[in-house]
Amino acid sequence: MRAYWYQRRIRGLAWQALAIGGALSLGVYLITNLIGNLEHQGIASGFGFLDTSAGFGITMSLIEYSEQSSYARAFVVGLLNTILVSVLGVACATVLGFALGLGRLSSNWLVARLAQVYVETIRNIPLLLQIFFWYFLALNMLPGPRQSHALGEMIFLNNRGLYMPGLVFEPAGAWAVAGFAVWLIVFLAVRRAARTSRGLSLVLWAAGAALAFSLVVGIPTSATVPELRGFNFQGGWVLIPELVALLAALSIYTAAFIAEIVRAGIEAVPRGQVEAARALGLDWRDILRRIVIPQALRVIIPPLTNQFLNLTKNSSLAAAIAYPDLVSVFAGTVLNQTGQAVEVIAVTMAVYLLLSLTISALMNVYHWRLVRRGG
Repeated sequence: MRAYWYQRRIRGLAWQALAIGGALSLGVYLITNLIGNLEHQGIASGFGFLDTSAGFGITMSLIEYSEQSSYARAFVVGLLNTILVSVLGVACATVLGFALGLGRLSSNWLVARLAQVYVETIRNIPLLLQIFFWYFLALNMLPGPRQSHALGEMIFLNNRGLYMPGLVFEPAGAWAVAGFAVWLIVFLAVRRAARTSRGLSLVLWAAGAALAFSLVVGIPTSATVPELRGFNFQGGWVLIPELVALLAALSIYTAAFIAEIVRAGIEAVPRGQVEAARALGLDWRDILRRIVIPQALRVIIPPLTNQFLNLTKNSSLAAAIAYPDLVSVFAGTVLNQTGQAVEVIAVTMAVYLLLSLTISALMNVYHWRLVRRGG
């Protein structure tokens, strides 16, 4: 019998080695064939094109960018725009989805039915059509810059975007913001240790207070206010219509799925615990906050992670309305100008894979901590 199991294990290892060898051979063949075809067609390979001047403008950039900037900087602009809409979309969809999920379970008949109609309607309409609705119908119906809706004295809304006062940070400001971000990461990483170490806690809070003070008064900044000059507003911060339409569609669409996840997670909590809490005299808010939600999160987090991943990947639909995300800028304009299809597509796929793995890792760590402390 022992010899039989030993032979079976050897056969299993042999089959696994054969499968791995076949996969590696196929990969080598495909790469070799690809390189040969590129050389035959006279197409240069490599990433040297990233240092070349882009020669095109981008409607929205979180960092300094001009037509003389390189393709590498255009890539960074597209990446930051993708991260921006993903982070904002995850935040908005989560808040709206949790509210709708609670609404589905409301004892108020009207609230429950309205939440149900929302979920059944929104999740059954393709996301691309919803993006088109917000961009071509809702936002394009706004007036032009000269007829803008004034929201106060310094905020204006028109079909070019939402204009508001803003701050322009000098170079020293970027270092202060980066320092504050590093402090926040370190503080969250050692928060548990800081609870048991008074000295470490004081050091962290002192460093955070110093950085916050430098952010408020120590950074050289200048305020800019939007002013109508010619045919459009100049100055201030602007949310372009493409960003607003994409963010609204992604948030509203994903919230419909999150609402059902939240409803299922809450209903997974045994009703006996809710009844026991009521018997103790707790009101519904305390029951949700102290008993139901902490336990429901253990059920909610895994499928919620999938929705966060879907939202991040669905942001690539921004190309349909010319929002300058990674796909539109790098896998679109840069690819068309350089013809480096293999490099551009490979980098774009790697970036989305990295973003997805990062989100998944963070959510898995959070879920692990929930399970470890018993909800």
